[in-house]
Amino acid sequence: MLPSLALGVLLLPTTLAAILPEYDPFYDAPAGYQDQAPGSILRTRKVVASYLGLIPDGVQAWQLLYRTTAINGTAIASATTVFKPLISKQNSFVSFHTAYDGSSVTGACDPSFNYQLLSPQVDLISSVEFFLLQAYLLEGYIVQSPDYEGPDAAFGAGRLSGMGVLDSMRAVANFGSTLGFTTSTPKIVGYGYSGGAIATGWAASLVSSYASELNVLGWAQGGTPANLTGTAVFLDGTAFAGFLPQALVGLATPSAYGAQLAPVFDRILTPKGHAVLDQAAQTCGFENLFTFTFGQVQSSDFQTLGNGLFHEPTFADVLEHNVLGVNPKETPKAPVYMYHATNDEVIPYANASTLYSDWCADGASVHFTTVANGGHATTEIIGFVGALNFVKAAFAGTVASGCSTSTELADGLNPLALGVKLEPVVFQLLNALAVAGRKDVNIRNNLQTLNETVGA
Repeated sequence: MLPSLALGVLLLPTTLAAILPEYDPFYDAPAGYQDQAPGSILRTRKVVASYLGLIPDGVQAWQLLYRTTAINGTAIASATTVFKPLISKQNSFVSFHTAYDGSSVTGACDPSFNYQLLSPQVDLISSVEFFLLQAYLLEGYIVQSPDYEGPDAAFGAGRLSGMGVLDSMRAVANFGSTLGFTTSTPKIVGYGYSGGAIATGWAASLVSSYASELNVLGWAQGGTPANLTGTAVFLDGTAFAGFLPQALVGLATPSAYGAQLAPVFDRILTPKGHAVLDQAAQTCGFENLFTFTFGQVQSSDFQTLGNGLFHEPTFADVLEHNVLGVNPKETPKAPVYMYHATNDEVIPYANASTLYSDWCADGASVHFTTVANGGHATTEIIGFVGALNFVKAAFAGTVASGCSTSTELADGLNPLALGVKLEPVVFQLLNALAVAGRKDVNIRNNLQTLNETVGA
């Protein structure tokens, strides 16, 4: 028997089966929780964390239900999962923000559900990123991974995600006696890629005003969606267009901007648009890529404004409210490590590099690594080593101040560079075929058949 499996069997809770959050009473906030301070622990339980829902991870794991804050300032509750290796570093933890990128009303996309033994692994992204999380556990760090989108799965709502991260950090600090902390202000470093970088970037931006007591020493983020409008325009009609319905649903949830956006969407969405969003509200990010592949939210068959969608005043205000780096008062105080592929086919490189420039102009200390070859997926792996080294340096207090840049895989003759270079090329080809397919009946029919086959 594998050591991790043997240990996992010893740590099994009374109930084995993972229950969807919408049916699991653990996620129901207790009466009067609104009167608790943000970050207060409302409920705890031990769980068995697992690889792909099948193989127990050889660590102790708990889940904490904690109080956090909606966009309008009211109280909401969310969960975080805390992992403690057998031999752990004292008085410190990593906050790992996985890119679950989902707005499922069932909670099926929530990391806290996905991490549990016998969970069906509905969200492939967090399943894969769980292996990256292990790198921090192997280094001896306690790790927490919050459901930062909150109870409504408000994917894309950066400010809400940032507060969700910060309150999860408070909750872990409040759980310190169980974790063996001897201080109420443990050292913290945050990490997130892609959708997880939304949460990381906004937590870094809001910590000074929202949770200044936290002892955060640094932030590592990659593939950062710094500008939602720029990202949406970049993705629309591409192989990754399926992320857009998820974001529209997430932004329009009650805890995010539902009061503002729901009336707008009700007014402008066509029957097809409503159907697409209804489906997005039932699936996780990766699955939705296949249900809306090459789809266009800026088309008149999706909503009545066509190309004017992002200029609709209310929607434009919400999107502008979620652009990182605009307000100098929201500049990170702790050092930041950023990495991004020049040819990222999901998140525009220019928006991330602009964020780097904005934060540096406002006095932040940021190192920006450009990955010259490869695309969005490969860069998460390639850039992770640099992020891990930064996390260790941040805990050690050895990160240099000021702003700097570097480039990786600039040599096209490098075998690794040649290999990862294929990723953006493949997706550019798919996108080109999709554009041509709107005019060429043969290509269009072939793509439709492929999409139906994949989605079946």
